[in-house]
Amino acid sequence: MRLTRHARASTFNDSALGDFVRDDDRAYGQVFTARLKTMGIRVRLIASRSPWQDGAAERLIGTLRREGLDQLVFLGEAHLRRILSKYAAYYNQTRMRLTLHKDAPLGRAVQQMGSIIAIPLLGGLHHRYVRI
Repeated sequence: MRLTRHARASTFNDSALGDFVRDDDRAYGQVFTARLKTMGIRVRLIASRSPWQDGAAERLIGTLRREGLDQLVFLGEAHLRRILSKYAAYYNQTRMRLTLHKDAPLGRAVQQMGSIIAIPLLGGLHHRYVRI
């Protein structure tokens, strides 16, 4: 039942998650799986003894911890949710990826003229650089 409470609490802004990727651990019983399905969450199993299949989630969690959660002190659940929302916007709109040729996933306009200024994000933890 504790896992079920965690799943219910982790639905961000009262919206259901799309998929729940898990291994074949006995902690996830039939009751837990049925509860997720009633919440509109699809349960996806990774192959047995193949933890490398969960790499995308592990990489995202590691990045989130290194670049945000380990650097800040939270004053409660509402504060944590607000910071996570701001970090998600930064991660998708501003943070560059080498695999995307130094662009963000949502794309940015190229600014060729003007002087560069830094706009602090997440309380100065990260910055967005723009030309004015």
